[in-house]
Amino acid sequence: MQDLKLGKHLTLEEFCTCTQTYHKYASHINPFPKNTSEVIPSLQDLNKFILDPIIDYFGENKFCLTYGFCSIDLKKYLEKKDPITGKKNGRVAPNIDQHFSYEMNKNGKYYCERLGAACDFIIKDTASQEVIDWILAFSLPFDSLYFYGKDKPIHISYGYQHKRDIWTFSDAGIPTKKGIEHWVNLAKLVHK
Repeated sequence: MQDLKLGKHLTLEEFCTCTQTYHKYASHINPFPKNTSEVIPSLQDLNKFILDPIIDYFGENKFCLTYGFCSIDLKKYLEKKDPITGKKNGRVAPNIDQHFSYEMNKNGKYYCERLGAACDFIIKDTASQEVIDWILAFSLPFDSLYFYGKDKPIHISYGYQHKRDIWTFSDAGIPTKKGIEHWVNLAKLVHK
């Protein structure tokens, strides 16, 4: 199943094993979804409607996936502190994080009720603003898009809501639309 192609370019294994945290603790993490009947189609949609067009345009050699699917095991290690630095391995927000896709908790409820699927990626040698300009110009049907900075990965999701919601973050990590009004307005304009 790991060799399963999610779209024209990425496999399930690539999508589930791309994080630094996974590579650091790989022997302790099962990175794959448990709810495959719902998660796999969701990841395939994200690839088909969002990632395939991006990779086709910018090139497979420039595309770098930095965070794909978040398994239950990966979640546990993201929440843990690195024994050397004392810092958490990563951030995770299960209730709003579409990286969990359709995974369910022990009570049989979806971790994230927003459903869909998400990933973070960077295009090498291209400012993230340029990539977002292209995404908006070609009207890709994203649900949420997060801009972290010109040299940082872009978070993008695909879900049934297709909100085309764009956010950036303050230095303190608080979501804001300040400074990205042109993208927010363009996303709304193109969505109508």
